[in-house]
Amino acid sequence: MTGNIAIATQTGQIPLFDASTHARRWIADYCVRRVSGDVLCDSDDPAWAAMFEELAVVASDDLAHARERVQRHAADIGTGFRIVGEADERPWPVSPVPLLIAADEWAEIARGIVQRAELMETVIADLYGEAKLVERGLLPAALVAGSPLFLRPMVGLAPPGGRHLQFVAMDLGRGPTGEWRVLADHLRAPAGAGYALENRLALSRTLGGLQARLNVQRHAPFFAAMRAGLAAACRRTDPRIGLLTPGRFNPSYPEQAHLARYLGLLLVEGADLAALEDKVYVRTIAGLKRIDALWRRVDPRMIDPLAFDSHSQIGVPGLIDAYAAGNVVIANAPGSGVLEAPAFSAFLPMIARRLLGEDLRLPNIATWWCGQPHERARVEEDFESMIIGPAFGAAPLGLPGGVAVPGADLSAPLRRRLLDDMTRRPQDYVGQEIVRLSTMPVVSGDALVARPFTLRVFAARGADGGWTVLPGGFARIGEHADARAAVMGEGNWSADVCVHGADAVAPVSLLPTTDSLAVRRNPGTLPSRVADNFYWLGRYLERGEALLGAIRVMLGNSIDVDRGAALSSETVGRLVGLITGAGAAPHPPSLHRTDLTALARTAMEDEAGQSVATINAHARAIGDGSRDRLSADMTRLLDAPFPRHPGMLDRAGSLHRRYAAILGLSAEHMVRTASWRFHDLGRRIERAVGIARAVRVFGMPGASADDLSTLLDLVNSQISYRQRYPTGIARVPVVDLAALDPGNPRALAFQMERIVEHLAALPVLADDGMAEAQQAQANALAARVANATAHGLDADLLGDVEWRLSTLSDAIARRYFLQGAEPLRAPGLTLA
Repeated sequence: MTGNIAIATQTGQIPLFDASTHARRWIADYCVRRVSGDVLCDSDDPAWAAMFEELAVVASDDLAHARERVQRHAADIGTGFRIVGEADERPWPVSPVPLLIAADEWAEIARGIVQRAELMETVIADLYGEAKLVERGLLPAALVAGSPLFLRPMVGLAPPGGRHLQFVAMDLGRGPTGEWRVLADHLRAPAGAGYALENRLALSRTLGGLQARLNVQRHAPFFAAMRAGLAAACRRTDPRIGLLTPGRFNPSYPEQAHLARYLGLLLVEGADLAALEDKVYVRTIAGLKRIDALWRRVDPRMIDPLAFDSHSQIGVPGLIDAYAAGNVVIANAPGSGVLEAPAFSAFLPMIARRLLGEDLRLPNIATWWCGQPHERARVEEDFESMIIGPAFGAAPLGLPGGVAVPGADLSAPLRRRLLDDMTRRPQDYVGQEIVRLSTMPVVSGDALVARPFTLRVFAARGADGGWTVLPGGFARIGEHADARAAVMGEGNWSADVCVHGADAVAPVSLLPTTDSLAVRRNPGTLPSRVADNFYWLGRYLERGEALLGAIRVMLGNSIDVDRGAALSSETVGRLVGLITGAGAAPHPPSLHRTDLTALARTAMEDEAGQSVATINAHARAIGDGSRDRLSADMTRLLDAPFPRHPGMLDRAGSLHRRYAAILGLSAEHMVRTASWRFHDLGRRIERAVGIARAVRVFGMPGASADDLSTLLDLVNSQISYRQRYPTGIARVPVVDLAALDPGNPRALAFQMERIVEHLAALPVLADDGMAEAQQAQANALAARVANATAHGLDADLLGDVEWRLSTLSDAIARRYFLQGAEPLRAPGLTLA
C-alpha cells in the first residue's frame, strides 16, 4: 500500500497527494529537532514509516485533524477519567501516534514481566506465610511490619485458588540507549487495562489498515485468558464473577465500567454484596445470588470493616471470613500491595538472585532505603543527584505533597526540613536514581513534537495458572520535554502501544464464533442497586418532562391557537401552583409576564431547588453510575450541557426534545429485560402521579375552558381530543381521556395497566403463587381506577390515588431495592 490518492482527468490519473511523501517529510521534520534517545529517530524499523503513511491517508497534511478524529472516537467509546478532587470527568486524551515495539523486543519485555510477577508471588506468599525472608535477614523486619501496606489480618490465610496475585501492572521506562527498567509495581488494584483496550479501539477506528499492515498483536486473547484464570480459581464450575468498584466517583470508574461490560463481569459495589455463613452473595431483585470471585478495584483496607478499617462505608462486612473459608476469590489478595512500596525495590534484585538464581530481566531503578544507616548516608551524600521519595507511598512530614522530588530542585529551607525529618524517621524515605526517559512523537498543534513516555504493562494468570502478558499496554506521555517519569494529569496524553512482527495475527475476539455458544435469553443477574438506579432514572426523567410541560404551557406554548397565548389568570395561577408545589421555585410576586418569565427561569435553572436543572443532575448522576448498562447515545444525552437559547420557550423546547429522544431510546433500543421494566415502571408511576395531580387541579367540576385545555396540554392529548370531539371542549370527556381511557398512553388508566404488567413480570421470592405486597397494592389501585367514571372522579379519589401511588413506590423499594441486613432475614429468600 503506497497511500497514493488520485483524481481522474482527461489525460489520466493525477496524484493529488502521496501518503509516503507526507510520512517521510513528517519524520524528517521531527528528527531534525531530535534529542538523544527517541524511539522513532533512533530506529531503522520500517514500521514507523508505514504507520505514518496510514496516518497520512486519514489526515492528509493535517495532523491536528488526526488528533481530533482519534479523540472523537475515544469520546464515542465513552472513555473518560477524573482527577482526584474534581467533580466532572475529563475526556481520555489519546494520541493518534502509537508507540511501536517489534515482537522480538516485546518478547524480552514479556519474559521480564513474567519473571517479576512470579518473584512477587513468591515473596508475598512468604511474607504472609512462614516469613523465611525476614528470618534469614534477606528483608528487614521493620521494612515489612512498618509498612502501612502490610495487612496483619491476612497473615496465615491461604488464598482461594492458591495464589495471591491474579493481575499485575508495571510501569516501565525506556532509557536513552534503549534499555527498559521498572519504575513502579501495581499490585493492590492495578488500573489502566481498560484504557489500553479503549486506546486500541479508538486507534483501530482511526487507522483501520494499521493492524493488518503491521501484523499488530491483539488484546482479546489476553482478556480471555484473564477471565478464564479468574474462573479457574473458583470452586464452582460455572462461577459468578464480579468487578468490585468503589463507585462512580472513583477516578477510573469509566474504565471499570467498560472492562466489566467487555469481560461480561458483574459490576458491583460493596452495598451490592452480603456475606452470609462464610459465603458472599450479590443482592438481586430475585434474592441473594452466590458470587465466587471479585476482581477488586477497592483499596484493600476498605473492603471489610470487620477485618480492617471499621469506618469503611464501601466494604462488605464478613468478606474476609468468606475469603478465609476459601469460598470467594479476591484478585488481588488483600495485602499483596505490600510490594508496591518503593522501599522494596531496594531488595528485589538481591532476592531474585537468592530465590531464582538469576538477575532480574527487567531491573529496577536503583533504590536506597533510608531505614538502613549505610544506605541513608549514601542518600544524604548524593542528595542532589537523586530523587527523594516516600518509602511506603504515604506522605512523610518532609514531603508534604507526598510526591518524589529531585533533591537538586529543593530550596535550602525545604532541603533542611526534609533532612531534619529524615533524621527523625529515616525509614519513611527512599533515594532513587533520576531516570532519563526516551521520547516518542506526539501531535501538538499541526506538528510532531518529542515527549518523554512511560509504558504500563499488564499481566494476568490464565486458566492453567501461568502468566499472560498483554501485548502492548498503554503509553503515558509527559506534558513537557523534561525527560523524567510522566504521570497522567492535566495536559498529558496517552498512546496505544502496538507490538508488531512479520507473522500474521489471527483475528481473535472475545465474541464467540457463530455456533460455539448456546443461545440464551436470560439477561442474567440484576443487582438491586442497579434496579433502584433504573427505576429512579425513569422517575427523574418523567418528572423533568412534566415540569417542563407545565412551564411551556404557562409561557403560552399551547397548540390551541384560540387560548394558548392568553390563559386566564385563574388558570395561570393554578399552573404557577403546580410548579411551585413541586418545589421548583418560590411563588412569584405577581402573574405579570416578567414575573412568570423569572419563575420559569428559576424553575428551569436554579440548582438550589427541585428545578429541571436539579432533576437533570440527578438523572446524570444515575447515568454516570450505570455506564455498563446504558448505551453511549443515552449517556451522551444525559451528559449533554444545559441549553442556553436566549428565549425561555426555546430553551424549554430544546430540553423537551432531549427528553423525547431519551424516551425514544428507552422505548425502542432497550431490550425488555428487568432493567428496562424498572426504568419504565419508574416512568409510569411518576407519570401517574403527575396525571392524577393535573386532573385534580384542572379537571374538577367548575373547570373553565382554559383549565380543560391546559389539562389536555399537560397530558399531551390535545390532538386526540380534537379528533374525537371536534365540536368543542367539555369537562367529562376531557377527564375521561386524561384519566380513564386505557387506550391513551398518557392516561392514568394506561399507566396503571403498565404498572400491573411490569410487577407481574418481575421475579417473586416465594413459589406459593400468591401476590406479593407490591403486586396486591398495584392490582387494587388499578381496579379502583378502572371502575371509576369521569362523572364520579372527584378530588378525594384523585388525592387517594396519589397517596396510594406513593405507598406503592415504597413497597417496590422495600421488595426490590434491598438495603442493610433486612433482606438477609426476609422470608422466602432464595440463595443460589
